[in-house]
Amino acid sequence: MSDSNESIVNQYHVSGLFEEIVRQLESQGINTKQISRSSIAAIDEFHVRGAAVSKELAAYIDQPGLSVIDIGCGLGGPCRMLAEEFNCNVTGIDMNTEFIRTAQKLTEWVGLTQKINFVQGDALQLPFPDKSFDVAWTQHVQMNIEDKQQFYAEMSRVLKPGGAFIYYDIFDLGNGPINFPVPWANEPAVSFLGTISGMETILRNLGFTKIQTSDQTDAGISFLYRVFENINTTAAPKPGLNLVMGVTMKEKLSNLLKGLAEDKIALQSGIYRKQ
Repeated sequence: MSDSNESIVNQYHVSGLFEEIVRQLESQGINTKQISRSSIAAIDEFHVRGAAVSKELAAYIDQPGLSVIDIGCGLGGPCRMLAEEFNCNVTGIDMNTEFIRTAQKLTEWVGLTQKINFVQGDALQLPFPDKSFDVAWTQHVQMNIEDKQQFYAEMSRVLKPGGAFIYYDIFDLGNGPINFPVPWANEPAVSFLGTISGMETILRNLGFTKIQTSDQTDAGISFLYRVFENINTTAAPKPGLNLVMGVTMKEKLSNLLKGLAEDKIALQSGIYRKQ
């Protein structure tokens, strides 16, 4: 593993993550012998707006039963949603071994192992043949990837002709530096925020056509304000973003909110179609 990749893995690494999830759920009185996807919704999707935005992205999928690759799948929440609600055959890939182990165990919990395969691997060297998938899906991934050309080229390689690229990500608006730490980087050395125009140029040169994009910034700001309202209540916090971000969660989310509010970064979702 390269030094850069190791730094990114360390950014997100939590030892014994699955066991900690079990402990925290049980402390909330949840019976972990009878788990449903709704029971772990606040845990298994740690991008801005969580499961709600994944449902919005899934609306871009135009038919059931497609083969989907979730690049940078984390704990696999979107994979399980796509498998259960859209009958998709899903492959999730992530560099973080602990994420993959936890994703597999959570999937066993909810009985979806027949529809989902998790692989530990590098987004820049996807271990799959050409034209393997109908849909490539990414959420909050490119900001940790320096080589954008290789990232999108690998995604294109494993997509079938006519396949869809569905994304939700954070982009640099070029209006000055953001404060660190943020959820994806404790320091600037592991932050590689791309621009929307840069992504568009690469995708166009790879033969993609833009179908639809949506500015998600205001929705993200509103979500983060609600998170802070919950953090500031006297009740004990429920298991969620704190499981991955730890004791620096509040500072990271505060810097993310500040960057969005000051128009230094933006949230965008969209769909492109490979020709």
